[in-house]
Amino acid sequence: QVQLVESGGGLVQAGGSLRLSCAASGRTFSSYAMGWFRQAPGKEREFVAAISRSGSNTNYADSVKGRFTIFRDNTKNTLFLQMNSLRLEDTAEYYCAAGDSIRSTTVKTFSTMYDYWGQGTQVTVSS
Repeated sequence: QVQLVESGGGLVQAGGSLRLSCAASGRTFSSYAMGWFRQAPGKEREFVAAISRSGSNTNYADSVKGRFTIFRDNTKNTLFLQMNSLRLEDTAEYYCAAGDSIRSTTVKTFSTMYDYWGQGTQVTVSS
């Protein structure tokens, strides 16, 4: 089992940047494929980005491609999401998630593929 705690959210102006972190504890962090999801008020949770156990493979939602970067530091048990050129529509609660993965290169893009979730961190983009 793994516990996940997100941080780094906040209020930022459109065009600005934020870096989210997700600290993992418990079972070996490198055992898990990781992902970021977000949920805006009144909307369903949506996929943002995902990364394989090894960090070699990534995948992004079209809406964030070229602006967001997911990466991980397995030596520090931490997942990151670098968010640049933020837009009003990026406003949401952001969640990190961990999914058991046998293969080191597997990337998981659906929420049902994940077993563990953090409590979320709020990102608000203002005009």
